[in-house]
Amino acid sequence: MGSKSTADSLLNIGIKQQESGNFAESVLYFNKSLVSYYEHKDFKKAGDCYSYLAISYSLQGNYIQSLSYFEKSISEYKKVRYKLGISSVTNNMGGTYYYLGKFSQALSCYQKVLEIQTEIKDPKTIAITTQNIGGIYSKLEDYTSALKYYRKAYNVYTKLNDVKAIAQNLNSTGSIQVKLKDFDLAYENLSKALQVANEQNDKQIKIEVLNNLGTLFYEQSDYSKALGYFNNTLQLAKEMNSQQYIGDSQIAIGNIYAGQGKNKEAVKKCSEGFTIAQKIGSLSLKKDACDCLYHSYKTLGDDKKALTYYEKSNIFEDSLNSKETSNRMMNMEFQKQQLTDSIAYVKKEHTIQIKHKEEVQKKEKQRNAIIISLGFILVLAGGLWNRLNFVKKSREALRIEKDRSEELLLNILPEEIAEELKQKGSVNARDFNLVSILFTDFKSFTQTAEKMSPQSLVEEINVCFKAFDLISEKYKIEKIKTIGDSYMAAGGIPKPDQNSLKNIVLAGLEMQDFMAERKNENMQTNRPAFEMRLGIHAGPIVAGIVGVKKFQYDVWGDTVNTASRIESNGMVGKVNISESLYLLIKNEDCFSFEYRGNIQAKGKGELKMYFVEANL
Repeated sequence: MGSKSTADSLLNIGIKQQESGNFAESVLYFNKSLVSYYEHKDFKKAGDCYSYLAISYSLQGNYIQSLSYFEKSISEYKKVRYKLGISSVTNNMGGTYYYLGKFSQALSCYQKVLEIQTEIKDPKTIAITTQNIGGIYSKLEDYTSALKYYRKAYNVYTKLNDVKAIAQNLNSTGSIQVKLKDFDLAYENLSKALQVANEQNDKQIKIEVLNNLGTLFYEQSDYSKALGYFNNTLQLAKEMNSQQYIGDSQIAIGNIYAGQGKNKEAVKKCSEGFTIAQKIGSLSLKKDACDCLYHSYKTLGDDKKALTYYEKSNIFEDSLNSKETSNRMMNMEFQKQQLTDSIAYVKKEHTIQIKHKEEVQKKEKQRNAIIISLGFILVLAGGLWNRLNFVKKSREALRIEKDRSEELLLNILPEEIAEELKQKGSVNARDFNLVSILFTDFKSFTQTAEKMSPQSLVEEINVCFKAFDLISEKYKIEKIKTIGDSYMAAGGIPKPDQNSLKNIVLAGLEMQDFMAERKNENMQTNRPAFEMRLGIHAGPIVAGIVGVKKFQYDVWGDTVNTASRIESNGMVGKVNISESLYLLIKNEDCFSFEYRGNIQAKGKGELKMYFVEANL
């Protein structure tokens, strides 16, 4: 067993490597220290390690892995009731959702942080969260509110004399000033931030500032200077393996080429950026890339491709959930206004009472009666006014809740099905000629589960299935349901999609990659680990809604049963597919196949099966 001081030294080396942008090296040191901390049962330090691991993966653009580690960190902090750590990690989770373009989820994280902070009142965490909320306002193009939140955070950082936090704040403020066309002040703030980043050798702050300086000169149509800054950003991003900024700078350079009339070069750069955006699953980055490709292809006269990317851009815009986020922001402000109105009303009532008493002492009974009557009328009128105002605000609150309910319904059912259910109160079953069905199942689940506490078991399954949900969303396949330790999804419903067969196989491969990484993590910390079989089959199905309570969208047919048999006859770590699916995707260059021959399947006789792998 290694000493605690050795573990601390390994952790500190990892932190230095992370600050220097050497993320791969930092991960190695964090994992080594994590093993030692578990040996000493130091769960607080184990939580620290998971948090730093999550940040390293997030900065490389591996957001699914990052969110998984953040969840682990919170789990360890809860064991020792380390509320400051829980608050800080939840804040960082919000940042990860922000980069994914999932602003509503990001805001939910920030609200949780502020709830925790009402108890522990850590000024640094409150300031960071305040600045992050400003970032969401910026994405919603409410720049006045964004600057208001940035200024609040800046005042706290100044009191704490936190040089790096001040630099990050100046960088965020500068980015807003660029959008407001206040270029001189933006350049001043960004230059200050860059100076601190160089002095502190903080590559992460430096890469963010360089990117914003590039945007500053791009907005002024000074393409030469802008290109210089974006090329520096790209070079530093490649050194740090920051996929987010590699993609971002590629798209920015593509936009410069488009502005210079070099549309073929623009297409090349923005296509590279789009590929990275798809890889890391960033909605906002995918939208930026599609906008660039739309304008470039349109200028080149390729209307067909231009239209394709225009439609994709609109889809990604809708997926950013900006409407839901705006509603939630509005609700926060409405709640605050309700409190303000209540205080004002109490003050008003108190004032009326004091005046009333004074008048009673000065006036005769008859005059007092008149004043009291008038006072009653005034109070009644004021009450009626407040009532009307409250009704107005209540209606707005109901509208917001209605929007939330609709968003919740869309989380349960596909949009097309949800609309039919709202309009008719029921949904007609539909036949589909070609749908792909994916099943997963954990091998030796019962034996592995016996080694875990009930809480640890549920947490582990939740981590895996949350990752599967994100992967399903990334490849646009429909999650159908979970049954115990089994996960079921379908491609090509409720809207047929020509890419669904390819996408569901890519999703299956990524799910197996996740499980392999998860097993390695758990083995390093001496935790039980699940291994998974995964099978996919394609064919005709019937889809619809069953029941009237706790209803769910489900699928039926021999295709579903066959897919289940394909999964149960698969091998751990492999993606097993049927012959019918193989015949449909065999010409896809991104896959390689291994024929398994005829495999005896329960209730199906012999079926031809194939293992599929990704061509790197």
